[in-house]
Formats: sequence, structure tokens, C-alpha cells
Amino acid sequence: MARLNDDAQWIVLMGFIVSFSFFFLALVINQSTVVGQTTAESVIEFPKNDIRDVRQVIGDSVERLVIDHSMTDTEFENVRSDIRNISMNRKSAVVSYKNLSATSPAIIWIHYNNGVTEYNETWTKF
Repeated sequence: MARLNDDAQWIVLMGFIVSFSFFFLALVINQSTVVGQTTAESVIEFPKNDIRDVRQVIGDSVERLVIDHSMTDTEFENVRSDIRNISMNRKSAVVSYKNLSATSPAIIWIHYNNGVTEYNETWTKF
């Protein structure tokens, strides 16, 4: 900047000040949207992976009970109790499910509620 005259130095200095001001304002505006409740947060809060994990374990236990016959009714009730307790302790979610048919294909009803999201599903496991 030594070769520029006084007017050019002033213009360059003002350019830096304005660009840093825009950067600071963009940062503040970006953070203000994070603080408030927005629609995007409700999408982020949907526990898709938690529901998939619970659904997988429930499907495996129902498959072992109804289709493979490698699980007894008491073992199935123990798995149901374990799923309920683990979901409550680790994810603070109420999970309950029912096998609506005693034969193959199994019709399963799943209820998931973590206080923010309530999810109900009925599906068929072949």
C-alpha cells in the first residue's frame, strides 16, 4: 500500500472494514437462527435412527418367535421387557410393541414416544 496515494489507501481500508463488517453480521445472523425454534429443528429432532434400531431388534425377535420358532414365549417377553427398559434408560423413549398375529406372516404394531416425537407403525414381517 506504500505506492498508492492517500485516496486509494482510504478506499482500500474502507473495503476491508466493510468486508469484515459483512462477515461479522453474517456470523451473528447465522447464530440467531440456531437459537430460535425453527421448522428445521423439528426435522433434525426426529429420531429416525433410534426408530430403525428398535424396529430391527423387534423384527429379529418376532422372526425368532413366529417364523423360526427358536424362541419361547417367556424369552420373547424378556426381550420385550429389555427393549422397553433399554429404550427408557438410554434414549428416554417409551417403546411398546405387540405381535398381532401368532402365525406367519407376523403383523407387528410398534409405538415409539420420546416426549417430542410420537411414532406408530404397523408392519408385516414375513
